[in-house]
Amino acid sequence: QVQLVESGGGLVQAGGSLRLSCAASGRTFRWYAAGWFRQAPRKEREFVASISWSGGVDYADSVEGRFTISRDNAKNTVYLQMNSLKPEDTAVYYCAADPSYARLRPGDSGSWGQGTQVTVSS
Repeated sequence: QVQLVESGGGLVQAGGSLRLSCAASGRTFRWYAAGWFRQAPRKEREFVASISWSGGVDYADSVEGRFTISRDNAKNTVYLQMNSLKPEDTAVYYCAADPSYARLRPGDSGSWGQGTQVTVSS
């Protein structure tokens, strides 16, 4: 397992941007798939975006074209650039990582961060 710490959340107006960061411990992180999930009040946690160890990316339909996931293996960090934010993007955002993409994608990752709050005002 790796330890994950998110940062970068906050309050932003609709149409604005935020960049979330997820710093990971461990020298093997470069071989992990990583992703972002979110959970809004009274809703189940949902997939947002993922990136494989080789750089392949996948997005939820609701964020496609607005969000970009990337990773810097030299810094052991995964990013989520969020543009054109909408009030419905308001949620706690969680970083996840796992050696197996097959476990990460459905939300069965072995490693999770503590979450960071993103609030988008209308």
